[in-house]
Order: sequence, then structure tokens, then C-alpha cells
Amino acid sequence: MLSQQPQEVERKVIAILRALSQSSEPLGARVISHHLQNYGIELGERAVRYHLKLMDERGFTQSVGRDGRLITQSGLEELESALVSDKVGFMASKIEILAYQTDFDIDNRRGKVPVNISFFPEERFKQAIEAMKDTFQAGICASELVAIARQGERLGGIIVPQGKVGLATVCSIIINGALLKAGIPMDSKFGGILQIKNHKPLRFVELIRYSGSSLDPSEIFITNKMTSVGRVASDGEGRILANFREIPAPCQATAEKVIAGLRQAGLGGLIMIGEVSKSVCEVPVEVNKVGMILVGGLNPVAAAVESGIEVENRAMSAVMEYQDLIKFWEL
Repeated sequence: MLSQQPQEVERKVIAILRALSQSSEPLGARVISHHLQNYGIELGERAVRYHLKLMDERGFTQSVGRDGRLITQSGLEELESALVSDKVGFMASKIEILAYQTDFDIDNRRGKVPVNISFFPEERFKQAIEAMKDTFQAGICASELVAIARQGERLGGIIVPQGKVGLATVCSIIINGALLKAGIPMDSKFGGILQIKNHKPLRFVELIRYSGSSLDPSEIFITNKMTSVGRVASDGEGRILANFREIPAPCQATAEKVIAGLRQAGLGGLIMIGEVSKSVCEVPVEVNKVGMILVGGLNPVAAAVESGIEVENRAMSAVMEYQDLIKFWEL
């Protein structure tokens, strides 16, 4: 059993399984070695091949000739149940990595921006567009910019499954990335459900802290149908996906300038920014910090789910070139 191996070996095997699980195509040792660096694991091609051979014997992976390896169902099950303690805080580190990979240049309007990827049944995609329209119109999104891809095509490096249409929506981590490039540290606290009343944010009614979660809060809230984004778009009352961040107080003026630049480029998603050391929407803020509430990038997708359309989400899953995005209205 894998659990009987030394902890360090187990961690490497799980990291390889994780890399394979994120690809619908076979991966070779060289590509896997590169992916492992994202998890802080330095493992050369030869060492990766050694581990893959052992994983083949355990049934976690299967060889596809010279193309590399694919993860098996047993491998997926092992990945799901292994190293629970390692998964705690996974979302927090994922946010940091995606922010680092974001290199959007506000002045030149070029570079990579973070996106969520959602897969819709092909036969219901037109209905989904209609269901999302009011949400984009109301600005309950991180951006009006999107990208689509059909089955077999790549979207943010992810291949769209058979019978699906992929939709990329801009993720609110664009603000993390832009502030990081400006030298401003941002503490991502939690993702939650924000109650809206009379078209204004009132309070958070649910939250999941990134530091203690291995799953994306937005995906959980959407799956459990805890939003009423469509009603907020039409009536200004209801519950939407939102995220809470903090920045050091001395950085506020610079942060507001950066966010204004993002807004001019059609990016952002800032709902509100508070005052120094003061609560925002009933959420306490640390001393000498400023609280910020960002709109969840998956709100339009949540509206589609509310209308009865099945969606498979991969939140905070990739970065895409800004120039490859189009306005939602062009769909």
C-alpha cells in the first residue's frame, strides 16, 4: 500500500498523480518534472520515470507508449484520499501561485490573466449564455471578458471534454496579481456568500477560509445551490459569491490606483474597500490593515446553475493571454 511508504516518497507520488489528474492527455517524465516544481518538489526525469514504474505496478497510472502516462481510476481515488493534512491550505497556496503567474501589464494591456474554466453541455450552452446575460450586464463579475472552446480544443491549457463547451471567466485573483507586481502584499482571507440588499453589500452569511480548505469555496457554494445571483441582477436583492482580502494600510492609495487601471482595461471586480482597521460588511479587519471585498468570478456561472443547467467548474485553474479574451456580448 502507498500509505506504507516513507512520507517523502508518498508526497512525491501524490504530486505526480496530481499533475496527471490535471491533464486529459498523457504526460511524459520531462513535463511531469516541470509540473512538480509548482509543488516545491525538485525531481529529475530519471527519478520521475522510476516513480512512474512503481505507480504502474500499483495500478495508479498506465503507460501510453512513448506519449507518457495517464492516471487511472485507482490513481484518482488514491489522490482523493491521500495526505489529507497536505491538502489543508491548498487553496491559499493555489491563489499565491496563480497571482505570481499573472503578469498583466496595465499600461500596455498585454500579458496573462487568471481564469476559471467551466464546462457546459453543448446542447445547453445557448441557454447558459442567456442565463448569464443579466449577471454580466449588472457587473456581478470580475470582467466582461471571456473565452470559449469546443470539445477537443484547449482552453487555458485544459482540453474541453467530449460533448462540452468550455467557458473561461476572469478570476478575481487578477487583483492579487496586479497588486503583487506593484509590490503590495495581499492576504487572501476567505471566499463566501455576500448578502446584497437594495443593490448594496450588507454582510457575509457564509464563508470558507482558504487557509483551512482544500476545495474552492465558490465551487462548493455553487454545487450546493447557495446563491441567488440571478435575483440580485434583476432585483438587487439576494446572495452572490464574493471574496475577502486585506492589504497593509500604507498601500491603500497605490492599490486604488492599480485597481483603477485594471478597471480601465475591463478587469477587476472590486466591490468595496474599507477604512484602516475597521470592519467591512461585519468582517473584522486586523490592525493597520484595510479590508477589501472582491466579486467572485464565477457569479455568471452560478446564475446558469440557478436556472437548472449542469456545469463542471475548475475555479482558479489557469492563466490566459489578455488578447485571447473577448467581450461576453460577442458570443
